[in-house]
Amino acid sequence: MTAEPIRAPEFEEKPLEDTVVKIYRCAKVVKGGRRFSFAALVVVGDRAGSVGIGYGKANEVPAAVEKGIKDAKKVLYKLPLIGTTIPHQVIGKYRATRIILAPASPGTGVIAGSSARAVLEFAGVRDALTKVYGSTSAKNVVKATIDGLLKLRNKDMVQALRGVALS
Repeated sequence: MTAEPIRAPEFEEKPLEDTVVKIYRCAKVVKGGRRFSFAALVVVGDRAGSVGIGYGKANEVPAAVEKGIKDAKKVLYKLPLIGTTIPHQVIGKYRATRIILAPASPGTGVIAGSSARAVLEFAGVRDALTKVYGSTSAKNVVKATIDGLLKLRNKDMVQALRGVALS
């Protein structure tokens, strides 16, 4: 039972914010010189438990960012949070990247690199500890962080899954 992606129209009560995690520049060498194209890795969220990631490519940076935001709003994930932190420690994996997400006491803040921090803050997590192992590429870290967040379960979810009451 994984967290179900939810569509954007259900989130009109809280406005979505967005941030650019990384801009990628690609150069193609042609007869007259170099042609540049750009790609943007974007995170959107309402800072209250829903987050999405997007990737947009275009010949100019603003167009790539707009496409990335549009892509990120297509699939938003609803996450179970406990106050300002996550319910339990979890390991997110994507290709060569492993990220450990651990809950932290209130006031700790988000101890993470820029890619993981963007995802966690826009998801509404204000206190968490992270450690990345393996590849630290921004695309991989963002996707591994989303994978870890989707593995989170709160007490109600576990009770429903197992069919027993937990103390």
